[in-house]
Amino acid sequence: MEDFDFHVTTDIRFGKERLDELPQVLNTFGKNVLLVYGGGSIKKSGLYDKLYEQFQQNDNNVIELAGVDPNPRIETVQKGVQLCKKNEIDVVLPVGGGSVIDCSKAIAAGVFVSGDLWENFVLPKNYKGPALPIVTVLTLAATGSEMNGTCVISNMDAQIKLGVHGQSLLPKVSFLDPTNTFSVSPYQTAAGSADILSHLIENYFNATPGTEVQDEIAEGLMKTVIKYLPVALEKPDNYTARANLMWASTLALNGLVGNGKKGSWSCHAMEHELSAFYDITHGVGLSIIIPRWMEHILDENTIPKFQRFAQEIWGIKEEEPKRAAELGIQKFYEFLASCGIPMTLPEAGIQTEENLEEMANRAVAHSSISTQGFVPLQEDDVASIYRACMTETSFA
Repeated sequence: MEDFDFHVTTDIRFGKERLDELPQVLNTFGKNVLLVYGGGSIKKSGLYDKLYEQFQQNDNNVIELAGVDPNPRIETVQKGVQLCKKNEIDVVLPVGGGSVIDCSKAIAAGVFVSGDLWENFVLPKNYKGPALPIVTVLTLAATGSEMNGTCVISNMDAQIKLGVHGQSLLPKVSFLDPTNTFSVSPYQTAAGSADILSHLIENYFNATPGTEVQDEIAEGLMKTVIKYLPVALEKPDNYTARANLMWASTLALNGLVGNGKKGSWSCHAMEHELSAFYDITHGVGLSIIIPRWMEHILDENTIPKFQRFAQEIWGIKEEEPKRAAELGIQKFYEFLASCGIPMTLPEAGIQTEENLEEMANRAVAHSSISTQGFVPLQEDDVASIYRACMTETSFA
């Protein structure tokens, strides 16, 4: 296990009917609020009206930034920064899923960034400066952005999607009410849960030795998602299912299972290129890539971890290590497919191999997967994985 710091200071308000506490929280930071949200689902669900009841009681001055895209754009960040400066915003309040929260983090920091935001905030990838306070109201279990200091921003003109990390990007307070996810569609519920699994898998398949605590926790969280995702799909208003998915999402990426490990997230690097070129749903892209990546890197060195994955997560009893590993990958693929997730690139709307080579080159150039991955990947490896994503596959 590597040395690490673990200081995650987000105040989590988990459970039903916690919005009554919002005025007190906002008053800690000020009265001028930038409300950030996406396509308007919070209005359909009634959450928007509930928020404004609290704002009116608290005499908040609320400025809105609506229409944040699923892969948040740098242009939206720039617009939010302008609103913050013009209206002397005290606190940024994203209400939504990871994209809305990520956009808000970039806005909160962008207020203090001089010059071009893409050049001076996103491209360096590590942000050391201050940010406005961020208070989140989560409506989708997926990214874990409600309790970490990372945001992912896209430049669609340049076809680049990159992550930025900074301690000041950590939300001050996050409201996690599972009932706010009752109205999430089956497709987004499944894609969000696949995203949770991807975070756990990227941390789990890691070459750092002696990380049993992190691995055991990751296994427990994976089994929780696998248990409760089908329940949430069948009964969208099942509180227990939604609560467990929401908390698993938060714990999967707040450092609990990743700290103490070095390495690079290979599948996210590959999926970011899919999103940058084709703007597909993040969790769907990861679902398509991860099983093919698993198959591609399966060898005598990685078989022991994949055998453990098969046995601990999927209950595979096969004793022959390689066969057990293959069965585990197949079980994972079948589970995702059974939840209604597209499992090939054509099913996700990517019909040709036209950009695969360019995406492979960029995936390596924009990350450290060629040197620090669980199994290092070169451009040819990534291109091969992309090509495997074009057709249905049997891994066993």
